[in-house]
Amino acid sequence: MIPDVDLDLQTLFALVMVALVLVSAVLVLILDNMISAVAASGVVSLGVAVLFVLLHAPDVAMTEAVVGAGLSGVVLALGLRRLGLWQLDATDTSPERRGGKPDA
Repeated sequence: MIPDVDLDLQTLFALVMVALVLVSAVLVLILDNMISAVAASGVVSLGVAVLFVLLHAPDVAMTEAVVGAGLSGVVLALGLRRLGLWQLDATDTSPERRGGKPDA
């Protein structure tokens, strides 16, 4: 038998944010595209920042948003660019990309 649980709006919103953070964290691990993984890690940080706001810690939330989503996202993106992993389409198998002649 399912217990009768009375969820208020704030609790429901917190549960949705926790689910968003968990899904985004799993996406960071399974995405093949590095840029998408960096974007997903930014979503994780912003979701955690929203949870800190719900816990009445706006100073921690602001710090998490700035450092977690902003600064670390920029540093990771610059690292990808420096390493040459800055590709939007990792599955491009066109002959030009492989160094061959195009099919015409």
